[in-house]
Amino acid sequence: MPNDPVNAFVPHTPPLLKGAGAGPLAGLTFAVKDLYDTEGDVTGGGNPRWLASHGPAQNTSPLVAKLLEAGADMTGKTICDELFYSFTGANAHYGTPTNCRAPLRMPGGSSSGSAAATAAGLCDFALGSDTGGSVRAPASFCGIFGLRPTHGRLDLAHAMAMAPSFDTAGWFAGDAALLQRIGDILLGAGGVTHGVDKVLVADFAFQRADAGSAEALREFLGRTADALGGTETLTSAPGDVDLDDAREAFRVIQAFEVWDTFGDWVRAEAPTFGPGISERMATAATVTPADRDQAMTYRNRLRDAFGDTLTPGTVMILPTAASPPPLLDTPEDALDRFRSLSMGLLCLAPLAGLPQISVPAASLDGVPVGLGIMGWEGGDEALLGMASALAPYCQSY
Repeated sequence: MPNDPVNAFVPHTPPLLKGAGAGPLAGLTFAVKDLYDTEGDVTGGGNPRWLASHGPAQNTSPLVAKLLEAGADMTGKTICDELFYSFTGANAHYGTPTNCRAPLRMPGGSSSGSAAATAAGLCDFALGSDTGGSVRAPASFCGIFGLRPTHGRLDLAHAMAMAPSFDTAGWFAGDAALLQRIGDILLGAGGVTHGVDKVLVADFAFQRADAGSAEALREFLGRTADALGGTETLTSAPGDVDLDDAREAFRVIQAFEVWDTFGDWVRAEAPTFGPGISERMATAATVTPADRDQAMTYRNRLRDAFGDTLTPGTVMILPTAASPPPLLDTPEDALDRFRSLSMGLLCLAPLAGLPQISVPAASLDGVPVGLGIMGWEGGDEALLGMASALAPYCQSY
């Protein structure tokens, strides 16, 4: 078991996996969300019943294998929200990883342990996954860099699915240059190479954030004006998309796919879920194909509108989440309000299938606030380059 002062690692974490010993990542360590298979180990998905009802993996995730082949050592597997169906970072069975940048606040999820381990320096970088914000929200909450790549860009073989039409791998680092180096290893071919020549500031999204976060992020944009090369204001969403309608379409499609993925297992095993997860699973069981189809019609319109706006060379800047991370004891009604506002921002990239990065741009009273940058399909490398260019202006911890 690795040194773990922030409760980032699952109790069943496998022993250290040594990398190739040489390569571009030699000497570095990484952690892996308990969603990715490593041969001979059981993947737990954040739920003890899933862990007990499945056998050891027969293969290792190709993403994990690439990192090992590049010379990095895998320190262990990290805690995540149960079956990845939350973004607060809480886990009723294994505990909530500590956000070392704001210990009284949530770490974000569902890749909570990976973000917490990275922020605390327990590893140099970490693998997470992002279906509806599970890399970007923890990156924002923990004050680190995190990338959700273009949907379908990375191989998710030998990894647990959740909602496949949204699921992506993703990764965290405290250093933008390292985040970019990981991209060199994982992304491979398939990118759409183009310089960034238009930066759109999504005013409609800033209006959804709380006043303090919006002001802090706008101050960051002022400090980075030269690095950004000028910006344009986008007063309404592409296609005049309503963010609450987008959030609802995402919720319906995700729920339908979650039940398609896990429904048979839930019926067979009757697992015990923690607060929130149980209710979401029960709701997911009621979503009909007709509900999904109606939401898909909306999604297709949004995807076309965002694709027409974010053509190669164009990026869009928006708050990663609606506010800094909530306090651990936030009342449920206030947490629901935060979740609703934040998901209206976080759902856009998954619905459109586009990449988005979160950078640690600001802080409010020492609490991290992330800035999101969404790019064009296949523009992952450009986002990583932008993060490196903006890194000197970002918060350092």
